[in-house]
Amino acid sequence: MVPLPKHRPTNLSLGPLETEILHIVWELGAVTVKDVRDRILSDPDRELAHASVTTVLNRLTHKGWLECDRQERSFVWQPLLSAAEAQALQAYEQLQQFLAIGNPDIVAAFADKLDRASIDQIEAIAQKLAAIRTAREKQ
Repeated sequence: MVPLPKHRPTNLSLGPLETEILHIVWELGAVTVKDVRDRILSDPDRELAHASVTTVLNRLTHKGWLECDRQERSFVWQPLLSAAEAQALQAYEQLQQFLAIGNPDIVAAFADKLDRASIDQIEAIAQKLAAIRTAREKQ
C-alpha cells in the first residue's frame, strides 16, 4: 500500500502535455529539456519546440510536481513524487470530492449500481482499513 505523500503539489490539475512530460520524467528519473524533447520527437508525427518543453517543465515545477537543479551549464528536473504517490494522491482527492457530496442517499444509490468485482474491491478495502485501525489502536 502506497501511503499518501507528505509533499503535495499546489495544483493537481495537469494538461495533456504536462501529463506526458511528467510521465517521461518519472520514466527517466532526471531530465534535461533535450531529454524530453528527444523522447517526444522520437515520434515522427510530433513537433515540439525547445521553448515549449522548457515552459511545461517550469509549469510543473511551479505546480509542485518537479524540482529544478542547475548542473554545470544545464538545468535538470526531477520529480518530487513517485508515480505511485501521485496516483494515491489523485485517488484520495477524487474520493474526497465524491464524499463531499455529503448526501448518503446519493452515495448509496451509486454504490448500489456497482458490479460484483467493484463490491469485492470495496469489501477488501474495508478489511484493510479495519486491520490498519486495529494495528493503530494496539500501538
